Amino acid sequence: MAIPVKLQAFEGPLDLLLHLIDINKIDIYDIPIVTITDQYLEYVRDMGEADMNVTSEFMVMAATLLDIKCKMLLPPEKDEEGNDVDPRDELVEKLLEYKTYKYMSYALSEREKDASFNYYRERRLPKEVQEFVPPIDYDELIGTKTLLTLQNIYQDVLQRADDRVDPIRSKFGNIEKEAIDMGSKVLFVKAYLIHNPKTDFRSLLEEQKSKEEIIVTFLIMLELMKTGVIHIEQDETFGRINVSVIDTEKLKNMSIGEFTGEAERDEEQNIQETQEPLLNNGGTDGT
Repeated sequence: MAIPVKLQAFEGPLDLLLHLIDINKIDIYDIPIVTITDQYLEYVRDMGEADMNVTSEFMVMAATLLDIKCKMLLPPEKDEEGNDVDPRDELVEKLLEYKTYKYMSYALSEREKDASFNYYRERRLPKEVQEFVPPIDYDELIGTKTLLTLQNIYQDVLQRADDRVDPIRSKFGNIEKEAIDMGSKVLFVKAYLIHNPKTDFRSLLEEQKSKEEIIVTFLIMLELMKTGVIHIEQDETFGRINVSVIDTEKLKNMSIGEFTGEAERDEEQNIQETQEPLLNNGGTDGT
């Protein structure tokens, strides 16, 4: 981002162009590019050995003016609709935008100066005034309302509340999470595979009724594949997953505990019970 440096009365090439347009009393929408370019180049030559960062900005604009000057000498270009394209349009748009921001900065500067003359007294109210709460005039509040009128208003509010109640969904009751019976699901999968020794995974999942049942079925299939009861293959990516039963007898003899982990816990408990007497005897002989 270039740092704005004020050079004499101009803060950049656009500022110089606006100055030249003003002193020559030129219509900004019809800039005589030859006259403006000559005056602009004359000013750039008079800059001498100024700051190169500033000079480079003016030289870029000089090159832009020369480019526009060359395009003005050539036959005009056509846009998509067949109209002539004025090479000065982009420059005019930048000048108008710069002029808008420039005058906005003047307005904000004036507001800043005016604001510096404003002073505000701090709020200093007595404690009694701050804590004062006006009394409620019930006669004014109720007005001409009678007890019967208030009763009718109350009934109307209740009726509106009843109208907002959904007559169907309000009778559903509480929705509770459905529990999956692991034993029943294991028996189902075993029976399905015994009657369908060659099937595909999608057909088995389509028999399930909920997302939870699909997850449990998937875990059961993983256990069967790990124990070598079934074989799964897929010919292509995202293709059909084929399931083949390779050990029907083992499938029939598998217990529910092998899927739930109870069989492993029972085996660990039996090993622990077998080793405890040996450990106790070993401790007695050592003493």
